[in-house]
Amino acid sequence: MSERAREVDVTSSRRLARVMDDAVTVPGTQIGVGLDAVIGLVPGIGDALGSALSSIIVRDAVRARVPMVVLARMGFNLVLDALLGLVPGVGDLIDIAHRANRKNLRLLLREVEREPLREPPTPAYVVGAVALMVVPIVAGLVVTVLGIWLLWRLVT
Repeated sequence: MSERAREVDVTSSRRLARVMDDAVTVPGTQIGVGLDAVIGLVPGIGDALGSALSSIIVRDAVRARVPMVVLARMGFNLVLDALLGLVPGVGDLIDIAHRANRKNLRLLLREVEREPLREPPTPAYVVGAVALMVVPIVAGLVVTVLGIWLLWRLVT
C-alpha cells in the first residue's frame, strides 16, 4: 500500500463541523449557530439525528487511525452533547457553547498533522473504534427515548 493511499481526506469532517456548529453567525455577535442546535430543538429525533451526523467526524478519525484515547475523548464529546440535549431550551443554549463537532475536528486535525500515516489497525483497535462510534449514536437514541418519555409525562 502506498503512503498516499493511507492518507485520510478530512474535507467532509471540516464541512460537517462548520454546518453543525457554525453555519450562521448571530448578527451583531461573533457567536455561530449551527444545524446541531437547530435540530436539537426538535423533541425526540433532533439529538439522535445530531449524534448520527456527528459520528462522521469520528469515522474519519478511525480511518486516520488516531490513538484510542483520542477516539474516546471524541466519543465523550458526543455523549456530553447528547446529554446536554436532555435539558429543554437551556440544553440547546449550552450545546451552542459546547460545540462538540468543532472540538472533535480539532482533535482529528491535530492527530493527522502530528502523525498522518500510521500502521494498519489491529483487531483490538477496530473493535474499540467501532464501539466508540456506536456509543454516541446509542446515547443519542437513549436521549431521544428519554426525551419523548419526559414530554409524555409532562403532557399527561
